[in-house]
Amino acid sequence: MFTKLKIFLEMIKFEHSVFALPFAFMGAILGSVVLKGHLPSWAQIGWITLAMVGARTAAMALNRVIDKAIDKKNPRTENRAIPAGLISIPQVIIYIIISFALLFWATSNLSSLSMKLLPIAVFFLVFYSYTKRFTWTCHFVLGLTLGLAPLGGWIAVTGEFTWASIIFYLTVVCWSAGFDLIYACQDAEFDRNEGLHSLPSRFGIKAALNTARVLHVLTAVGLVTLFFITHLSWFYLVGLVIAYFILYKEHRLVSPQDLSKLNTAFFTMNGVLSLVMFAFTLLDVLVREYL
Repeated sequence: MFTKLKIFLEMIKFEHSVFALPFAFMGAILGSVVLKGHLPSWAQIGWITLAMVGARTAAMALNRVIDKAIDKKNPRTENRAIPAGLISIPQVIIYIIISFALLFWATSNLSSLSMKLLPIAVFFLVFYSYTKRFTWTCHFVLGLTLGLAPLGGWIAVTGEFTWASIIFYLTVVCWSAGFDLIYACQDAEFDRNEGLHSLPSRFGIKAALNTARVLHVLTAVGLVTLFFITHLSWFYLVGLVIAYFILYKEHRLVSPQDLSKLNTAFFTMNGVLSLVMFAFTLLDVLVREYL
């Protein structure tokens, strides 16, 4: 059982939870401090963590099941657990059911608005995996899905929308779509040959990287806008400067002629960025609250 669990966690790249989870915490912290005047409770943070783990695990496992035939054809993904025969479809489905149950259970312990909006979140978690079959805008659908992390964290503790939460959502949408465009460049030729849809396969790698740069400029604008509308201080600004450098460095690592450092640009840089923004936001709030 433990061997299968290890295979499953490797298959869904559980460590990539570092992308969205810090932004979910950041949304919860900002929403609670801005609207409630205090930090979220440990119980709220715990339920948000369980909801995020359930949501991401279910989404990634579904993606692996839905894409199993595609993964088997792609030299880059042919050794994934399902096409390699390391884990069966029924076993993965059991994990998917458990993950969705965890998501529903955790969400039921958060705000009532969270439960009302849960069907929308589940729709995007499932729908994204099918989009590459019919539209090159699939990267933006992924962005709309991952952007639910900070918005979900915000709504979980406040039970309401605000302009700040919407701006934060759109900021993470742009960030996510941007790094997915970079990641998709490695499969541009395969997607084109298999009739799959992506911006790199439709318009070329250069256009994809340029679009990613524009999206990350919008990300930078969104993050600095949060500074002004949530009344954060210079600790947040320090994190912002580091995040801007990370985004700059990310785009320096890849070019249409050289994608050899793509994994560093995709995983390392974006994982560090989300952790940096969360850490400096938390520091900013803690200093304001307790010093």
